[in-house]
Amino acid sequence: MDFQQAWERALKETEIIRGRVSLLHTFDDTRVPYVFVAPSLINEGDTVVRKGEVVVQKPSLILPPNIPRFEGFEFDQAEGADPGSVINFLLVRGINVPSMKYNNKTFSLDVFEGGVDKAVSFFANQLEREEDVACGLVAGHEEIWQFSVLIFICSQIARNSNVDIRRLMDEYHRRELN
Repeated sequence: MDFQQAWERALKETEIIRGRVSLLHTFDDTRVPYVFVAPSLINEGDTVVRKGEVVVQKPSLILPPNIPRFEGFEFDQAEGADPGSVINFLLVRGINVPSMKYNNKTFSLDVFEGGVDKAVSFFANQLEREEDVACGLVAGHEEIWQFSVLIFICSQIARNSNVDIRRLMDEYHRRELN
């Protein structure tokens, strides 16, 4: 599957079940844990559960001249892919991701016995019971999990931008008064 097909499929099939309640940090790196669920490609009727986190480098109004870096997303495993392939693919489509480092770490890859709806219900209830406001819950397709996780992260960054600008201005004014 090429990047175009994977991207279109991810846009169509990714569902952010539960976003983070916690905002991203303005002046520090943020760890964004997630649970990604997808129908198993091997065991019909079961669900693949990928647990991990993406470390989002602290935002900056003055961005470095380089382009974003995606580590741990395994995009380089696609046929004919090189490190800049995904960046170029996104830029050509007008998708501008802030020039930061996004480091994905997958902690576990398991099989949940039961369908995606059952897995979503289980993990949503578990996160609620644990009062986990930092972890997101995302559903999609296992073959394109990278794009689904990227869509989730970008949605969290977009949600945070107004707060980041306000915090940066407050910090600037606080320093000016001292």
